[in-house]
Amino acid sequence: MKITTDEVKYVAALARLDLGHEEAEAMTGQLDRILAYIDTLNELDTSQVEPTTHAISVINAFREDELQESLPRELALVNGPDQNGEAFVVPRII
Repeated sequence: MKITTDEVKYVAALARLDLGHEEAEAMTGQLDRILAYIDTLNELDTSQVEPTTHAISVINAFREDELQESLPRELALVNGPDQNGEAFVVPRII
């Protein structure tokens, strides 16, 4: 085992988690399997692999910003249930 129950309980205490004995035992087994898998991954030769931030090539799909005329106030206010000609009228909330 790469991790002990005492280590799990210590980390749980740091995270302010109250683990019972059975939960700590289960967590120890799960974390041990995770660490064993990481050891398997560490055996791979990645010296020729370039570091990336994504698994696939990501290209920015956003369009360039272009100035456009905004929606006229009258047309925007038509969509509201109550307006005063300049803005939407809503109930006062304090």
